[in-house]
Amino acid sequence: MNDIRRASSPALEVKGLDVYYGHSHALQGVNLTLEQGVFSVVGRNGMGKTTLCNAIMGLVRTRSGSIRVRGKNITRLAPASIARLGVGYVPQGRRLWRSLSVDEHLRLAAGTRRGPWTVERIYETFPRLAERKNHSGGQLSGGEQQMLAISRALLTNPHLLIMDEPTEGLAPVIVAQVEEMLVRLGEDGDIAVLVIEQNIGVATAVSGNVAVMVNGRVNRIIDSARLAADRDLQQRLLGVGLHAEIDPDIAAEPQRLEAERAPQPAPPKGPARVYISNPTPPTRWSQPVPIARIEAAARTLSTGVARIEEMRQRRETTVAQTSGPPVVLIAGTLDTKGTELRYIRDIIAASGLRTRLVDLSTSGKPSTCDVTAQEIALNHGRGGSAVFGPDRGAAVTAMADAFASWVRRQGNIAGIISAGGSGGASLVAPGMRALPVGAPKLIISSVASGDVGRYVGPADITMMYSVTDVQGLNSISRAILANGANALIGMVKARLDQRAGEERQPGTALPAIGITMFGVTTPAVQKITADLHDEFECLVFHATGVGGRSMEMLVESGQLAAVVDLTTTEVCDLLMGGVFPATEDRFRAVIRKRVPYVGSVGALDMVNFGAPDTIPERYHKRKFHAHNPQVTLMRTTPEENERMGRWIGERLNQMDGPVRFFLPEGGVSALDAPGQPFWDPEADAALFCALERTVRQTSNRQLIRANQNINDPAFAANIVSTFRGLLGRAGGRRRVVR
Repeated sequence: MNDIRRASSPALEVKGLDVYYGHSHALQGVNLTLEQGVFSVVGRNGMGKTTLCNAIMGLVRTRSGSIRVRGKNITRLAPASIARLGVGYVPQGRRLWRSLSVDEHLRLAAGTRRGPWTVERIYETFPRLAERKNHSGGQLSGGEQQMLAISRALLTNPHLLIMDEPTEGLAPVIVAQVEEMLVRLGEDGDIAVLVIEQNIGVATAVSGNVAVMVNGRVNRIIDSARLAADRDLQQRLLGVGLHAEIDPDIAAEPQRLEAERAPQPAPPKGPARVYISNPTPPTRWSQPVPIARIEAAARTLSTGVARIEEMRQRRETTVAQTSGPPVVLIAGTLDTKGTELRYIRDIIAASGLRTRLVDLSTSGKPSTCDVTAQEIALNHGRGGSAVFGPDRGAAVTAMADAFASWVRRQGNIAGIISAGGSGGASLVAPGMRALPVGAPKLIISSVASGDVGRYVGPADITMMYSVTDVQGLNSISRAILANGANALIGMVKARLDQRAGEERQPGTALPAIGITMFGVTTPAVQKITADLHDEFECLVFHATGVGGRSMEMLVESGQLAAVVDLTTTEVCDLLMGGVFPATEDRFRAVIRKRVPYVGSVGALDMVNFGAPDTIPERYHKRKFHAHNPQVTLMRTTPEENERMGRWIGERLNQMDGPVRFFLPEGGVSALDAPGQPFWDPEADAALFCALERTVRQTSNRQLIRANQNINDPAFAANIVSTFRGLLGRAGGRRRVVR
């Protein structure tokens, strides 16, 4: 019965509310309805916004009118009773206890009401609070205090959260964090949020509609896109110093207010962009920021459809966009390989391509180049002192990190080449991996004839064996270095020609999605790719450890619009010691980028080993299946499945984008089906139950049980249907106020 009432009743309904301070009529017949999601109230100082919050929380006495939360009248209840009914409050000014530590604040609030918000989840959401957990409230910065005040309210697991001026007095970077958190709360749909805010940018970014308060009344409810775009309207409604000259249109009569509340035209489709006038903190010597840089730093808040539309228009990742003529990098240690690298540079420059010679030496010796080692070292988190130290191994690692950071900041790299030994390859490879797939990358090295996995990783790095050591020029090294230089010239010019052709014919490329596959999930993937072929470019990744890493690298670089992670078998090998393991970073790119994610438990019934004599002794009594003479599969047990379910579930909980995760009750692979060698309903049930216990399901994050085998056509059709529906809704604005 409570669920029915909750589904049919608004989160907050305020009717005819009047509040007086003595003879002053502070709130005058306020009417407001919040169905779900996030709703903003804006207005000048003294218009009654904080009084509205206090009235809802029972902190001030109402003269007339009513306040209902999920259908229950709370008008004259005590504040404690209102809080117990599921109303959380983040007051203006934070009101923390200076003597209590962060952890004590949170533990005190935890347990008020059971729900998905726990102290552990707070520390995951606000890592800064975890770092400061033993500091008192009085020792925190303003931004940290606001995080703590919000966290304290969330730990009460409210149905309705009221936030009074949550960004007041905060630095822009903290304002952005609060804004993104409000957007996530609105997308999850579990908590309705009423935001009282003077920052128009925040108010319009987090909600579909905005209420404007004037002289104690809700003057109008206006579409946020319209308010955000109309500076003149903002000035008339909210401009400072206009109290005595309120436009007649603003001081509308009550009957005109009803007309204002009529449904507004739907906001324009596409991504909502947030512009920051200073992408980096300014100093007294800062120059005005160029418009192009502001545009490049703009954040896209919406996902799903917005992401799809953006990728239809521009297939290449933002990192690869040119901010100037394209340039080829020749990078390496000029103190030991200067002759060879300059030889490569001269060949590439003679072809007409622009070049930049980058020094990655850790010796500190000066060299003639375009980008010095000292300049690269400044891109390390700890500065040059972390790079130019006595420990060569630590110096090489630090320089590699600094070079990767420097590469990410460049916007016009058309290709990159290097030459050297194992140290040189280690220095340049992380920077190459920071570039998007498709950008030409070539390493000429004496280590290229062995196992190059640790250099290439999930990237498309080409390695060429140098035959002789890269140590001076001779007849052999000249030929090899020239071959490498000319190979890179061909790749770069072909790519530039292709990009020019795409610019002449825009809109022809389909948005790309990533799909994971193993041999035992092939029928499902083939059905999914066939059904989505006309709408998406389906990129299939073989789930052999590096396949999952490659897919997530494309997610990280912005080249995938969504993911169908059907085959998560790499987690088996990671946790049980197989030969195709994922890394601990599996799923993290999806978490960071918030792309739409449809996943399943494909091939979690098996751990991969090599030939039978390579299987660890501790597994000798287990159930095996010989896939071929060089690949042996081991069936996972209920205990192992439970462990995997928890591991995956914890990562699904960190995904803030749209998530649908399927549990095929008819088996998770071709071998896990009735009559097949790995059919084990008990083991599958342990996996499914562990996921259901671990995952915090919301309207945005759902587990879906299906009674088919993962390879049944009906299961694949369900995946496709859900995927289309997810992308059709993701990023769309919900109207949250009647």
